[in-house]
Formats: sequence, C-alpha cells, structure tokens
Amino acid sequence: MQVDNVKSQMRKGILEYCILLILNKKPAYAPDIISTLKQAHIIVVEGTLYPLLTRLKNSELLSYQWEESTQGPPRKYYSLTEAGKTFLSELENSWNELSNTINTLKIQDNE
Repeated sequence: MQVDNVKSQMRKGILEYCILLILNKKPAYAPDIISTLKQAHIIVVEGTLYPLLTRLKNSELLSYQWEESTQGPPRKYYSLTEAGKTFLSELENSWNELSNTINTLKIQDNE
C-alpha cells in the first residue's frame, strides 16, 4: 500500500467539508474556491470541483447566483443554503468526534 494513495483518499474524503467551510464564510466563485483550497495545501482541479459543486447544489446544500464581472462573462457564485448550513454543522460534529478519536489513539500510543 502506498502512502500517497491513502493521502489522496483522505483528501477526497474531506473535500466536501472543506468546500462547505469556505462557502460558510461568504459566497464564492469556483476559481476562488480552488485558490483557497490551494492556499490550505489541498490541490484540486476544476474537473474535480465542478461535479462536486453540482452534486451539492442538486442535494440542495448550495445555491448559486450569477454576478456580472468587469473581467469577462458573468460569474456563478455559490453559497450555502439553510440545509447546507445544517449539513455543515453535522459534518463539524462528525469531524470533531473523529479528530478526538484520533487524538485519543495517538495519546494512548505515546503512553
């Protein structure tokens, strides 16, 4: 088993959570989401992001609004719906439980 494969699967598993965290702060345009993820050292390409945004929208967790741009065609800005905010809260609870479990196991390992 290769570490890179496991790391890749872990990143894919938290990508949805990361996108919702970004959109919880403010509506965002897809390239801005990619840029924010890259700043956090999560590399994602448009071919991965757009299907995920569509799936989240179809699940009614996101909505979007077209906004005029001074630098080209209108841009689609995504934002969380109320259902998306509720879902994010549930993910945050799950993340905290998982993080606590991992930290507990790490502490037990060091004892």
